[in-house]
Parts: sequence; structure tokens; C-alpha cells
Amino acid sequence: MTCKNEKIAVIGAGSWGTALAIVLADNEHEVHLWGHKKEQIEEINRSHTNKKYLPDIQLSESIIGYDSLEMAMNGINNIVLAVPTKAIREVLGKIAKFQTKPITIIHVSKGIEPDTLLRISEMIKEEFPNDLLQDIVVLSGPSHAEEVSLRHPTTVTVSSENEDAAKHVQDLFMNQNFRVYTNSDIIGVEIGGALKNIIALAAGISDGLGYGDNAKAALITRGLAEIARLGTKMGANPLTFLGLSGIGDLIVTCTSVHSRNWRAGNMLGKGMKLNEVLENMGMVVEGVRTTKAAHQLAKKYDVQMPIANALYSVLFNEFNPKEAVDSLMGRLKTHENEDLTNLLND
Repeated sequence: MTCKNEKIAVIGAGSWGTALAIVLADNEHEVHLWGHKKEQIEEINRSHTNKKYLPDIQLSESIIGYDSLEMAMNGINNIVLAVPTKAIREVLGKIAKFQTKPITIIHVSKGIEPDTLLRISEMIKEEFPNDLLQDIVVLSGPSHAEEVSLRHPTTVTVSSENEDAAKHVQDLFMNQNFRVYTNSDIIGVEIGGALKNIIALAAGISDGLGYGDNAKAALITRGLAEIARLGTKMGANPLTFLGLSGIGDLIVTCTSVHSRNWRAGNMLGKGMKLNEVLENMGMVVEGVRTTKAAHQLAKKYDVQMPIANALYSVLFNEFNPKEAVDSLMGRLKTHENEDLTNLLND
């Protein structure tokens, strides 16, 4: 049963944060939507729109915009953290300065921090005072903001170390358009959501080169093997990668024009340089930072990740995209099910 009439702060007024605010407002919650741009917040409160991120979408009047974090957090027990991975520490540090009671943090970003190699839930534990942190819940799955905001059928997964917290978040979001499952494997859910962005960049490059559906299907399939290979080494349940936050999110991110990572890869495949692509996008492309982290994780755990490593060479070593894709096709022969056999025998 969906719970109603709670006050919930959504921290991050981009497309995904705004789409989730719509879901929560549909479930009769009072939503405080925080963004750092005053003009954007004034538009949300005046016109009930957020045209830069979700054109032609009318927002509920129960979504109230704030450009002050402290005011947005007033009377809040649950926050939805919908800022880019690189901004998480800064935002949590600001909240911790004025927060006086424990809160549940529902994070919906998908990434891994380079160098520290921490998952987002680990970053939250490290950055936010333990006495102010009630629970951490991750929400992930195949869910483009553009479609969620139109109330198209969408299904996601929530995961937490506390099963009751996951079930409560399930109740907060669940409705006839937005179906929510629970999964106890928080490592697998976070790894699947983060690493699929890498494969989507590669799929976009392949499409930009004009290589077609056969090549993209191969990248998706072998990309899933890489995700499961690394994720399992990190402690995830391999079956998680066959679910919504694994293959489900991977398919939608690699095949949809809504996907920032696919679009960025597509531009790279057509010959644009990385700095040009990022400037053209105007929004954060999480897969770029995550590629660096995955390259580091592959070394740390001694895991073979040829797609991630080839993409790393393209993004950070100016390797030619066509040569990178062609090199993947020229790798040494092996048995297709070797990865699956090894995972099941671990």
C-alpha cells in the first residue's frame, strides 16, 4: 500500500530529480525540490514548469522549489539525493552543518568515485555523520526521466542494508505507473547502475561509427559479462545483474536516444572530441568519470574488462574510436560461457 502525506526533499532539480518529484507528488506527498539556480526555482514556483530539463511537463503545485538547502530540509525525514556523483560530498557536507535529527537518504545517482573507488552508499557513510544518518536506500533501474515524467509505465528496484527502510521507500514511490521492487543486494544494484553507463558510451560510439545492431547487441551482451565479473568480485550476487538494475538498465541506456551516455558516445563515434561532446551535452555524463573508476577497479580486483579498458583509452588517451572497437573484435578466442561458469563456481 502506497503511503501518503509525507514531506520529502528532492535534492537536485535536474531531469531525474524533477521526474521523481512528480512521482512523489502523484502519491500525495509534499515535495521540496532543491536546486542551486535561483531562476530555475522561481520558474518552478511561478509557472510549475522546469523547461530546461523537462519541456512541456506541468508540475504539481505540491512540488515547492527551494534554492536554500536549509529551508528545503525543514521538517524532512527522507531526502532523495539526485545530484551528480561529483557533487555528492559537497551537498552532504552542507546539509550536515544544519541537520539536527537523523534522516533516511535515498540516492538515485549512478556512479563510482574515481581514485577512492567508493560506491555512492559508501561515499554517503564516509561524508555524512553517523548520528544523523538513519538509513541509506538506493533506487535504480531502467528509468528515463523523460518517460517517468509522462507517467509511462516504469519499473525500478530499491535496495538497502535495512529491509524495512527499503520497503518504506517502495511504499513512498509505488503507484500504477511506477512499480518498485526490493532487492537486498545493495552492492549489485549500485554496480549495475554505475557500470551500464560505460557500456552505453561504447554502444553510442559503435552506432556513431555506423556499425549497426549486430555490433551493439554484442557490446551489450559482453558488457553485461564485464559488469557481472567485476561486481561479483566486489561481493555482489551475480543474479542481480540479470534483473532491473542489471540487464534492464543496461538495455534501456544502450538503446535509447534519451540516454545521455549513448548520445555522448554517438558524438564520439562521429568524430567529436571529448571536451566538445561534454560542452555540447550541457549535462553531466556520469559514464565518463565511471570509466576511469572502472579502469582502476579492474586493476585492483585483477578482472578482465576489455570494453571498459578500450573506452578508457578513447576517453583519456585519445585512442581512435574505430580502432578501439575493431580491437575488441580481434581479441583472442575464448568460450562464451566461461565467465558464467566461473561466477557460478565461486
